[in-house]
Amino acid sequence: MRTDPIADFLTSIRNAGKAGHPKVDIPASKIKTEIARLLQYYGYIQDHLLIKDNKQNILRIYLKYDENDKPVISGLRRVSTPGARRYVNAKETPRVFNNLGLAILSTPRGVLAERDAKKLNIGGEVLCYVW
Repeated sequence: MRTDPIADFLTSIRNAGKAGHPKVDIPASKIKTEIARLLQYYGYIQDHLLIKDNKQNILRIYLKYDENDKPVISGLRRVSTPGARRYVNAKETPRVFNNLGLAILSTPRGVLAERDAKKLNIGGEVLCYVW
């Protein structure tokens, strides 16, 4: 039984990176697609593609590796869970590894990175950390 689809999404990416796979297919949703868009924009993945089917659609993530074949994403952590939500205001937006990492927030303006939320002076639910 899946109770936290975002945690499953992050775990699939983490496991595929550790196994050295070039891509990973995940059941799609709007929030997962937005997280993938941010990961691509900030250079953590090569690309993402939404594959239409008759059911839920599939989100294909193309992983990115450095010159030593190590995954660019060295860590993913789910912060806010269905049982313990974590919200921050604009002044409390988290810094991941002294701004070398990325915190992804769900805000009233959509899914944003913490630096974008800070510029817009809005807070939200902290979904995950990426480094």
